[in-house]
Amino acid sequence: MKQLLNAIMGTTILATSVLAGTALAEASGNIGAAVFTDKGELLQPQGFREWVFIGAPLTPNGLNDGKAGFPEFHHVYVNPDAFAVYQRTGRFPEGTVIAKELVLLKKGEFKDGSLKAPSGRGFFADKYHGMDVMVKDNSRFKDTNGWGFFNFGHHAPPYTASAKPASVDSCAGCHRANAEKDMVFTQFYPILRQK
Repeated sequence: MKQLLNAIMGTTILATSVLAGTALAEASGNIGAAVFTDKGELLQPQGFREWVFIGAPLTPNGLNDGKAGFPEFHHVYVNPDAFAVYQRTGRFPEGTVIAKELVLLKKGEFKDGSLKAPSGRGFFADKYHGMDVMVKDNSRFKDTNGWGFFNFGHHAPPYTASAKPASVDSCAGCHRANAEKDMVFTQFYPILRQK
């Protein structure tokens, strides 16, 4: 019985620490993983593949007359402290960082680019091939609805170490016209529609 009580107390203390840490970070404005250079370039986020994975949309060439804007899987991650706030509030806090890593498809056997696998016919990931990042910072990115957009290269790693903000008419224009909530394509990520 004493071991059970100790386990319950330990779990309670851990959960309280995590919630308090997130609340403290949120109150102090320290949410996020964005680090900028003196010239306003974003340093490539480190460890993003260990963040909260929110989805992997796919728009292959085979389904878009060979002209998909992004014909790769989009492996999309959000920094954990911002995701915790989003789960509680349904809003992306200042400092949210969303990383999209492009992943090429394995070469297909069929005209649409699909191939057969033990699980059935489909599209399967092959190699990393690019990285885009968006950062929520209303004071820094007023012209793009509070989000900055960055391209770290559409090629195999290593990606560039830092990136300049994209022009207003590139990424932000599409997000402004098509994203369902706060410049984010929440309509394509079930985990973001739970709130």
